Amino acid sequence: MENSQENIVLRVEGLSKAYKKGVFASKDVSFSVKKGEIFALIGPNGAGKTTTIRMIATLLKPTEGDALVDGNSIISAPEKVRRCLTYLPDEAGAYKNMKGRQYLRFMADMYADNKQQSAEFVKRAEEICGLGERLDDKVESYSRGMIRKLLLARTIMSRPELAILDEPTSGLDIINALDIRRMIRSLAEQGMSFLLSSHNMLEIEYVSDRVGIIAKGNLLEVGTPAELLEKYGAENLEEVFERVVSSR
Repeated sequence: MENSQENIVLRVEGLSKAYKKGVFASKDVSFSVKKGEIFALIGPNGAGKTTTIRMIATLLKPTEGDALVDGNSIISAPEKVRRCLTYLPDEAGAYKNMKGRQYLRFMADMYADNKQQSAEFVKRAEEICGLGERLDDKVESYSRGMIRKLLLARTIMSRPELAILDEPTSGLDIINALDIRRMIRSLAEQGMSFLLSSHNMLEIEYVSDRVGIIAKGNLLEVGTPAELLEKYGAENLEEVFERVVSSR
């Protein structure tokens, strides 16, 4: 692995998923994420990103390999893993008939061990989402950007060791997307680790500490944006992405 044992929050070791014999959606994927690091996993549609993420989130069982989240195996201790991470899928939604604050309380009660902790989670989520008085309105009245901020606040209000975000700013306007990227960077600076997936190369270049490029189920490159730009003599990550994927 490319990092030492120190401060590793996520360690992925030879993770593979075969949906039928000899056909792998994800094959022998290995990487690690340090405490306070933002790691982006990028690749074409059907490359294995979502399959890999769902295995780490314990939603899919691997065919081979393992992943450790804060030292807990997704194979032998999935219930402990679920207490260490949260997952925000691209297609996630909130209960539209609930008010924003009511939704946060509902979700906090699911994560918290007691009422005091639940109240702390809600307070943190209210501060993170920045929706103010709009939290007293029903979610059905929210814009897509407001819903995404609410969902992100829900995802990280329990201060997980690892937050997995699939397309965190998908479909958002520039202002809302910038708000969420800044929010992610700020939380990482406070020590939270992130595993991101996005098709937006500008976003990845801006927000990520390291990037993994996956295609046809194989992890082909891992490095900082600067390292990858230099290695491929590229001006941006889109060019790196194109060269890596088309060369394999």
